[in-house]
Amino acid sequence: MSADFLIHDDGRPDTIAPQARQHALGDLPVDVLIYLLGSRYCETDRLSNTAWSLFGHIPKGWPLVQAICDYVHGHITFGYEHASPFKTAWDVHCQGIGVCRDFAHLAVAFCRCMNVPARYCTGYLGDIGVPVDDAPMDFSAWFEVYLGDRWYTFDARHNKPRIGRVLMARGRDATDVAIVTSFGQCALHSFKVITEEITSIAPATAKEEPEIMRLKK
Repeated sequence: MSADFLIHDDGRPDTIAPQARQHALGDLPVDVLIYLLGSRYCETDRLSNTAWSLFGHIPKGWPLVQAICDYVHGHITFGYEHASPFKTAWDVHCQGIGVCRDFAHLAVAFCRCMNVPARYCTGYLGDIGVPVDDAPMDFSAWFEVYLGDRWYTFDARHNKPRIGRVLMARGRDATDVAIVTSFGQCALHSFKVITEEITSIAPATAKEEPEIMRLKK
């Protein structure tokens, strides 16, 4: 299976909104309430006491979510060798090691514990706007929180605004947006992702030429 496609990107980094407020539970839209509940990889029941002990003193809203990202970013050591399809947010917090999906799961769980709706995101994140990384490219995971009547992007692994995120899917956790869902035995023999920044192919008459990424999988 393979894919080869072009993505037009506006070239702007993730939005930062320090004044974004946290809603009272009774004021949240009905469709976001599910993102307050525990899920397969985000055990809010096991992490609730820890979350409140760590973040209960932080002002609600954007500062709270950023504090959660800071903690997760500093608490977990990244390594591809630490990947496991069975690892949950609780496991990650106890072990202190993981991959990008583990950073996202733990941050999502903590946000939900603190009454901030949070959803898991999967997609591509190339080396645009940052020093080139020699490590093999892969899918990436981050998360979004609902503050101030909209969803905002956060990334506990990198913990800084990035350019060129290519969102593929959103869900409660990785279960909802798995790369492959198999019904029976399935063996992965190889996996490769290549993202390249290329020159614009917009017409010469265009007033503003967008950033374009070419992605191959």
